[in-house]
Amino acid sequence: MAEIYDLVVIGAGPGGYIPALKAAGWGKKIAVVERRELGGTCLNRGCIPTKTMLHTSELYRACQNAEAAGLTIHGASTDAAALQARKEEVVKTLRDGIGQQFKKSKIDTCQGTGTITAPGRVQVTSVDGTVTELEAEHILIATGSVPSIPPIEGADLPGVVDSDDLLSKADGFFDRLLIIGGGVIGVEFATIYSDLGRQVTVIEAMERILPTMDREFSQNLKMIMKKRGVDIHTGATVKRIEKTETGLSCIYEEKGAEHSAEADGILIATGRRADTSGLFAGDGGVKPDMDRGRILVDEHYRTSIPGISAVGDVIGGIQLAHAATAEGCLAVAHMFGEKETGDISTIPSCVYTDPEIASVGLTADEAKEKNIPIKTGKYIMSVNGKSVLSMQERGFIKLVADPETNRILGGQLMCARATDMIGEIGLAISKGLTAEDLADVVMAHPTFSEGIGEAAIEVLKK
Repeated sequence: MAEIYDLVVIGAGPGGYIPALKAAGWGKKIAVVERRELGGTCLNRGCIPTKTMLHTSELYRACQNAEAAGLTIHGASTDAAALQARKEEVVKTLRDGIGQQFKKSKIDTCQGTGTITAPGRVQVTSVDGTVTELEAEHILIATGSVPSIPPIEGADLPGVVDSDDLLSKADGFFDRLLIIGGGVIGVEFATIYSDLGRQVTVIEAMERILPTMDREFSQNLKMIMKKRGVDIHTGATVKRIEKTETGLSCIYEEKGAEHSAEADGILIATGRRADTSGLFAGDGGVKPDMDRGRILVDEHYRTSIPGISAVGDVIGGIQLAHAATAEGCLAVAHMFGEKETGDISTIPSCVYTDPEIASVGLTADEAKEKNIPIKTGKYIMSVNGKSVLSMQERGFIKLVADPETNRILGGQLMCARATDMIGEIGLAISKGLTAEDLADVVMAHPTFSEGIGEAAIEVLKK
């Protein structure tokens, strides 16, 4: 006989486990199905491991430049095994925390592959073949995404990896890493490897790195990374990958001519695709409407099948952990008639390079494309006291505002702690605050956040 629940969540990543906890707090009986580890890709193979490695690489680069700060450091070196151990320690600590929250909230964890066999019914198959039947009024799909590998000749050669593989590499770092893809994943790994003193080459098909973000981010980051020795090729198309006597060779076309770049390892970082593997039963099962692999949903994240909702990477859109969480919380609130909270129109995007990059709301580029009248205020962080004393690279804070009302419409930060400060601008956009409101706030000195107030003053000057 099937165990009966109010809600069965398939996927224990940020789009699944946090909404499950929220629903449990309303007194609902919840089961969460996960075939791998609690925390999903974000905790185990994405955000947390990557940022742990970025923290270490940033410390290492700081050691190399310590003399400029009046310090002399001898013998700083990298230890791949120790870094892997540190990464696993961080991941385990957070993963155990989720398990403890589930136990406290009386949420049942079902280890195995969840397959929807009918509306309201989920079959869980464990690794040993044991099958468990679950029944629920509501089902929430939060199965996330997996790396997307384009059909490149030679992509299956040894030494060609995706982001999951590179994060779990315990036998040392590649001395020469070539990255196919200059998006967020690509530039973050380029930062890690270049900070650790490795040779890095980036090949991006679009005309600039970070092609979906503000153009100024791309321009400034490219200059900073080139200064640190990263070889960047944009508008370049990869033709094939070949094995050589000394490693691997990536053959690509740039400006009409064919070139090659040598490497010991090649990372393919060309994006991610929705993961629906094993999710729907075959003949006689159910399958909601889909488009190019992603599940289609309405404004309440309901699929075409009553009682089944989906959120996060599996529905496409913004592939970010916090976006999945917000969508999941909205979805379960609607299911159970609870108050829906969460302004998904102000989802921030963050890139953990050095300097950090963060953006929320409207950009100047988007405003131009859509013929939306705006005015901007920009503050250069090279004159910010905290930036100077902490020896930060070039950066800026830019605010986008309505030209008539001065209401804040967007913000773009490229500076130290940008990912921590972007929430202030997100709050301003969500609550309809103006440049006057931001300029009125007395900021502590010296801080990086002073730049937000200065950018607001620049808006008012116009």
